[in-house]
Amino acid sequence: MRRLKILTWHTHGSYLYYLSQVPHDFYVLSKPGRPPGYGGRAGQFPWGDNVHELPVEAAHAQEFDCILFQDERQWEEDQFVFLTAGQRALPRIYLEHAPPRAHPTDTPHPVDDPGVLLVHVTPFNELMWDNRRTPTRVIEHGVLVPDSVRYLGALERGLVVSNHLARRGRRMGPDLFLQARSQLPLDLVGIAAEELDGIGEVQHAQLPAFAARYRFLFSPIRYSSLGLAVIEAMMVGMPVVALATAEMATVIDDGANGFIDTRVERLLDCMRDLLRSPSLARDLGQAARRRAQERFSIERFAADWDAAFRHVTGTAARGSAA
Repeated sequence: MRRLKILTWHTHGSYLYYLSQVPHDFYVLSKPGRPPGYGGRAGQFPWGDNVHELPVEAAHAQEFDCILFQDERQWEEDQFVFLTAGQRALPRIYLEHAPPRAHPTDTPHPVDDPGVLLVHVTPFNELMWDNRRTPTRVIEHGVLVPDSVRYLGALERGLVVSNHLARRGRRMGPDLFLQARSQLPLDLVGIAAEELDGIGEVQHAQLPAFAARYRFLFSPIRYSSLGLAVIEAMMVGMPVVALATAEMATVIDDGANGFIDTRVERLLDCMRDLLRSPSLARDLGQAARRRAQERFSIERFAADWDAAFRHVTGTAARGSAA
């Protein structure tokens, strides 16, 4: 079994880091100044030797086995600017990170090509997009947290993890965060969290241990994909309080491994219960960790992605017949 050479973009740093746990070589496009989408090996991630930074002007001279697109600009523009006709004819995967924005059920996906594999990160996203002629499969998230990090919950406060929350509109729930914080002890971390009087950014490698001190994680998101921060919190044994929307409704069992509801006032009451009862928080967190281990292990995630790459390139996986 040979390793595959995959060209992609730095669209979401934490997702790219988890994707790099798949045993192939990833060539990540970069530009001077590292603007969004072209960060190469940027960020505080412990990149492995299988992640290679590739300046955009050098992409046309490189050989690849597969092209992995991750947003519409890459699909509509970049491939025609940076890749040769031969490279554009290679096996292609489009990784869709989000549910449709324009209309929740009637938005056609920008890829309409039976020769491309469209990968969704949640079953909800696959259900809601109009995928048209493009074949699809779902590869749910997988996360990796340090074995030494476990939930403590001694800090009688809740935590919200979100980048640029002040700028991202009602969809991401900044109003719900502010409403909750006006009634409960609640901290915000993430890029530009200071804009809402938050703590600021916590590096990805330090976030699990930082979060584990808090009593619970609150996700104020109304409509989005399942956030990696939620899964990482669950993986360390932290209870989650969230809106019962999108894929979250299949991950959190209300009252069993966290709390979900569409009634904000009830969620506020649930957060108060968690602040009052460390034992309740610990029991829910242990159940959350079991759910995360069953559904979002990095081993399953890596195996699913390996199977997808092998499928589009027609190469055999380890242990399979030629």
